[in-house]
Amino acid sequence: MIEKRDFYIGGQWVAPQAGKDYQVINPSTEEPFAVISLGGQADTDAAVAAAKAALPAWMATPVEERIALVEKLLEIYKARGDEMGETMSQEMGAPIDMAKASQVGAGTWHLSNFVQAAKSYPFEGPLGDHAPNDRIIHEAVGVAALITPWNWPMNQVTLKVGAAAIAGCTMVLKPSEETPLDAMLFAEMMHEAGFPAGVFNLVNGDGAGVGSQLTSHADVDMVSFTGSSRAGKLISKSAADTLKRVALELGGKGANVIFADADDKAVKRGVLHMMNNTGQSCNAPSRMLVQRDIYDQAVETAAEVANKVTVGPASESGRHIGPVVNAVQWGKIQDLIQTGIDEGARLVAGGVGRPEGLNKGFYVRPTVFADVTPDMTIAREEIFGPVLSIMAFDTEEEAVAMANDTVYGLTNYVQTQDGARLNRMARSLRSGMVEMNGQGRGAGSPFGGMKQSGNGREGGKWGLDDFLEVKAVSGWSNEAE
Repeated sequence: MIEKRDFYIGGQWVAPQAGKDYQVINPSTEEPFAVISLGGQADTDAAVAAAKAALPAWMATPVEERIALVEKLLEIYKARGDEMGETMSQEMGAPIDMAKASQVGAGTWHLSNFVQAAKSYPFEGPLGDHAPNDRIIHEAVGVAALITPWNWPMNQVTLKVGAAAIAGCTMVLKPSEETPLDAMLFAEMMHEAGFPAGVFNLVNGDGAGVGSQLTSHADVDMVSFTGSSRAGKLISKSAADTLKRVALELGGKGANVIFADADDKAVKRGVLHMMNNTGQSCNAPSRMLVQRDIYDQAVETAAEVANKVTVGPASESGRHIGPVVNAVQWGKIQDLIQTGIDEGARLVAGGVGRPEGLNKGFYVRPTVFADVTPDMTIAREEIFGPVLSIMAFDTEEEAVAMANDTVYGLTNYVQTQDGARLNRMARSLRSGMVEMNGQGRGAGSPFGGMKQSGNGREGGKWGLDDFLEVKAVSGWSNEAE
């Protein structure tokens, strides 16, 4: 049993003041393999106090030095990538090859993009030629509480820590209690990179404990949270009493609109994207909207593809998908699959229960429903598992209406060879991101949503914006420069 009870506060690992033991479970085996501490109010207060004390000097550190430290962090992160991949795989169930490539790679990508964006970011500059003595200064919001989820651990930690550090914020990270070990490994990397004491702090805890203590803390200036829309609403209410800035990256129910002229691989691509990370992605294309001309063929193809997706332990090499993260998620997904059956959707692949040959571990059968209608539960709720819902549409206008008929607005997808229609759809879909014909978004592209998918944007220059205040100054002395 791995024992990792300490927290990283003020530049050193310290024993909890008000901790209680919590077992970390390997979702492939359902067995505990590590024990951490869940902190209490005294631990939260100590971490916030360390961040507050470090803030003035860190804000005054030249941005070039802050960028250089993030570059050093990136070097260390790359060097310890295999160790990080193994840690995440064991904690949250990503197959080892996927963990080392995609899960670790997401962190490398974001840190690299922040460094690139920061080097050309206008941290200080003139308002314009019309006002030569007006200055615009972008300065740190202050002490930032960073609350991250278990599904893409390093993706979210690096998106928040990288931006906050370059912006000049000090921070307290509370990772998910389901996946704390990767964040503790990341804290070791921050220490090795040489960040000053108190700039980065880590306290483990759950949402009701350390999470709510951070969001309501008078000395926390900002909360950056990634997780469920339900939790995002609670955080917004908690933060309201102190009017702190709140950035939220929440759930999604992405529509993948496939027109009759889509390329031959569009359906297969959509199914595999849905099943990636065992469906545990907020931007998963979980609703496949197919034009009626090709609907029957699309359903047949989707079922064939899903039936070929293999499921197995995270420790095994290969292109399979792993388990979902825990028993609670497994039970929720099973209930939603059964609800889909009960409400009349046509099950064409998968179903309830574990895949054949797997009687232990939180494994879910890759599942596809056809003939889903927009009012069904599986078409409206975020399932967060490998479950795809397919619906038919006739016209472009109908497809837009169906895609937008959701409380969420994170990512939508479009597949068509008609360039004019691509652009019309991109403008019509109410989501923070639209990805078309399988083309991923470029380096530094902003990640975030509309409606109940949250607010704010992460990544690149927009990620820096989230952690910066805009200060307008008049009467600036140009002679002093």
